[in-house]
Amino acid sequence: MDEKIEEDMKITVSLIKADVGGYPGHASVHPSLIEIAKKELEKAKKSQLLIDFHVLAAGDDLELLMSHTRGCDNSEVHELAWNTFVAATEVAKELKLYGAGQDLLSDAFSGNIKGMGPGSAEMEFTERKAEPLLAFMMDKTEPGAFNLPVYKMFASPENTAGLVIDPSCHNGFRFEVWDIMEHKRVFMNAPEEIYSMLALIGAKSRYVIKRVYPKEGGKLPADEPAAAVSTEKLYQIAGEYVGKDDPVALVRGQSGLPAVGEILEAFSFPHLVSGWMRGSHNGPLMPVSFKDARCTRFDGPPRVIAAGFQLSNGRLIGPVDLFDDPAFDCTRRKAQEIAEYMRRHGAFEPHRLPLEDMEYTTLPKVMDKLKGRFEDIA
Repeated sequence: MDEKIEEDMKITVSLIKADVGGYPGHASVHPSLIEIAKKELEKAKKSQLLIDFHVLAAGDDLELLMSHTRGCDNSEVHELAWNTFVAATEVAKELKLYGAGQDLLSDAFSGNIKGMGPGSAEMEFTERKAEPLLAFMMDKTEPGAFNLPVYKMFASPENTAGLVIDPSCHNGFRFEVWDIMEHKRVFMNAPEEIYSMLALIGAKSRYVIKRVYPKEGGKLPADEPAAAVSTEKLYQIAGEYVGKDDPVALVRGQSGLPAVGEILEAFSFPHLVSGWMRGSHNGPLMPVSFKDARCTRFDGPPRVIAAGFQLSNGRLIGPVDLFDDPAFDCTRRKAQEIAEYMRRHGAFEPHRLPLEDMEYTTLPKVMDKLKGRFEDIA
């Protein structure tokens, strides 16, 4: 689909990921999986289901970035992603990769990828004259790991100077926050409701930022997201620990939105996130280049990569490896120091998650062996 997109036609960008086999262990994605994914998406591009695509990898997660004009939650696009993961799983099984197909929690596609294991972040919007788009992909962590950086991008004047000095950003943004335990959502405005919003999103294991929108009356349409985050938690789907949630996010920048540099600045502090080693430990989120997105030390520490694009009639011009920059060396050194500090706790909290967060890990099976051995204290 090389023809020019009509001026008022909306573009959809879908970022869908799954762990369908690690190499070795949980460290990285085997090149054969990336190759088969590219072949599947290339066929979809030739059939004009997709305008464009890129296949990436973060840790052991296979990442499918796709542009099209079919809207969010489109069954054909989601089925394409599902079938691609199934095809990659078959290769993973042949290679005896670790956890082959572990994020595919259903035997057959049923119309939408939601609730089937893979994570997805999607946005539909009218492409601007210049449309910078950043795709963030994390490994060894949870959906709430995006709460702090997304809050910084769109609500913190300490991070985003445009909230103070740019009239097109000065009115702030509207946040869509999900309660992923009760499956409810609430919309909150920043800066007016920042304190109330922080009461929620500060509890990142339950309240997760799903989308961020411009406000009414601003430079951009209020119904077109500026950011979208995947919110799937695998243990809620499977009923037990089957893998890390490893979230992804899409963020648009410039011209009424945070500048690209302000978006990236939100990752300059390696904040603590949950999901390291067996999904059971806290550790620092380290921004790394594509080539350094291999999780090795204690299956970590948690990583995030950033792929930068310019959209041109739906074509994804890029990617630029945005964290492949010495400007983030200090952040990485700090993350290494924090990782060292946390690891010295061994099996003790706060490195290990609190018991209420360990409910769906393998720990309950260990605790079963102690049943009947506890006595009343006189």
